[in-house]
Amino acid sequence: MYPTREEAWQLLNEYTKSPNLIKHALAVEAGMRAYARRFGEDEDLWGIVGLIHDFEYDTYPDLGPGGHPFKGKEILTERGWPEDLIRAVQAHAPHITGVEPTTQMEKALFAVDELTGLITAVALVRPSKDIRDVKVRSVKKKWKDKRFAAGARREDIERGAEMLGVPLAEHIGVVLEAMQGIAEELGLAGAAA
Repeated sequence: MYPTREEAWQLLNEYTKSPNLIKHALAVEAGMRAYARRFGEDEDLWGIVGLIHDFEYDTYPDLGPGGHPFKGKEILTERGWPEDLIRAVQAHAPHITGVEPTTQMEKALFAVDELTGLITAVALVRPSKDIRDVKVRSVKKKWKDKRFAAGARREDIERGAEMLGVPLAEHIGVVLEAMQGIAEELGLAGAAA
């Protein structure tokens, strides 16, 4: 049986105290829901995977065994979460876990995760600080500057879009629109908000 969104939210908040990591989880959830709609999949299920993919990172920030995302697998397994959700969480970081994304849900999570950080950074450097002012071309322009949001693994974003069979600009558009839809929750509804 799959957990509810409320159960996923409680799990996230149990392990994550950083407001920025909570916002990242919400951004990835929005992107995952958008892709679930696009592919005719279960929006709630895909959203939950997006919400919890980094749930234990704040508490166990070391990457690798004993840390993220291995500790997440351990916790989810102990709590009896479904194997496909646990595998998706592992597959969002194949460079750490060795678990390559194979299902549409896993590929979407891999593709969306890093892109949300880049889009957030683009919104934050705008004078308005409003994600609703960001255009795909703004993201693509910043994309070229490798020093900008240097932590956003552009090669993963490109590879993820390729795995999904979605052109990069279209992929940026899907995730950007999803994030714009929750601008308030992300704290990206403008400097005056």
